Amino acid sequence: MTSLDSFKCCKTLKVGSKTYAYYSLPIAEKNGLKGISRLPFSLKVLLENLLRNEDGRTVTKDDIKAVAEWMKTKTSDHEIAFRPARVLLQDFTGVPCVVDLAAMRDAMKNLGGDPKKINPLIPVDLVIDHSVAVSFYGNKDAFKKNVDEEYRQNQERYEFLKWAQRSFDNFRVVPPGTGICHQVNLEYLARTVWTRKDKVTVDGKQASMEVAYPDTLVGTDSHTTMVNGLAVLGWGVGGIEAEAAMLGQPLSMVLPEVIGFKLSGRLKEGVTATDLVLTVTQMLRARGVVGKFVEFFGPGLAHLTIADRATLGNMAPEYGATCGFSPIDDDTIKYLKDTARPAEVVSLVAAYAKAQGMYRIKTTPDPVFTDVLKLDLATVEPSLAGPKRPQDRITLRDVKSGFTTSMEKEFGKGGELHKRSKVEGRAYDLGHGDAVIAAITSCTNTSNPNVMIGAGLLARKAAAKG
Repeated sequence: MTSLDSFKCCKTLKVGSKTYAYYSLPIAEKNGLKGISRLPFSLKVLLENLLRNEDGRTVTKDDIKAVAEWMKTKTSDHEIAFRPARVLLQDFTGVPCVVDLAAMRDAMKNLGGDPKKINPLIPVDLVIDHSVAVSFYGNKDAFKKNVDEEYRQNQERYEFLKWAQRSFDNFRVVPPGTGICHQVNLEYLARTVWTRKDKVTVDGKQASMEVAYPDTLVGTDSHTTMVNGLAVLGWGVGGIEAEAAMLGQPLSMVLPEVIGFKLSGRLKEGVTATDLVLTVTQMLRARGVVGKFVEFFGPGLAHLTIADRATLGNMAPEYGATCGFSPIDDDTIKYLKDTARPAEVVSLVAAYAKAQGMYRIKTTPDPVFTDVLKLDLATVEPSLAGPKRPQDRITLRDVKSGFTTSMEKEFGKGGELHKRSKVEGRAYDLGHGDAVIAAITSCTNTSNPNVMIGAGLLARKAAAKG
């Protein structure tokens, strides 16, 4: 339905040869929502969502005013209804959602209705990820053989998903062997600004127009937050919540506290985004950010690529926040161009963000946050995560002593720690600590070409050393 638009902020935006409708935050501020220009960028996304979906029932004028009221205390216990622009599914939780849709079509048919009326009400992408096993390796045909084997072993499931893609509106499937779902989302699916045809009232006149609004989503993978690095607000949910959103139901949430994370300086040579995110995670876990938004800001952002920011967003589940958001800026636009997004999408993102006061430049005043943490990027040191949990961190120079300490905690300083076992048929024995395994975590690093290339070089050198 058309928004009630209590703050009379539905306006038009001309980008190239196209004209879009949008719900203007600067106009809403003039029409009663005082101070919202200083909101965190992530809360501006939530505010626009409420303005656009105001129906007097699930979203009321008081819900919208509550966001402006947030500025006074930087916290709130007001509950709002959030409608994401789209849903991201991975196959483990996505396939049951599609089965439910198919079952609803059966029920509709049995009741004498038209089964084709059963469709997702918002766009849904299902990415078949983490699926291809390494049965073949060490030659140039290995990848193709592994993908072929994956199709052979799961033929029935993929035939069902192919049927679903052909049968349902608003539903796409990304095939196996393409990438991990949050990486595919970042590099291909996300648009930063979304559009859809809808009824709007502009200057007192009703019209059917293309409406522009921030790209938002919920996903059935906890690391959906990787896309926060591209200024797309989204987070992981369970299959039931994803299915509800898919069928047009709003997600209920309390207006969150927003912890600002101010970055200054730049990373030293040889320090990676992984080192940065381990440091940030340690700081945020010490602060306590469960159920809160985290938003990155400050001059240091200009020295972090979108891939680096995506790494920061990806680890939100490890530091406990709902999301780790970075706002739109010149780097966002460059990334969209570099990843071959259509020119009209890139132009719209820039024009929309600037019109909404959502485009970060050097002179942008710092938003108002619930609390602020600060980090000089130059102080970040090469680090490892572990030895057990991905959120634990130890600097590279302390690995030897840290490993010894961990071993002593595990086995005590007594005889068990120093116990040796003879290896049958070999001229050596083995004991605790002789074999150490280090993993380069795929879900954190797939967004980042620098660390992926670094991992490849490391593997090549290790292979050369036997």
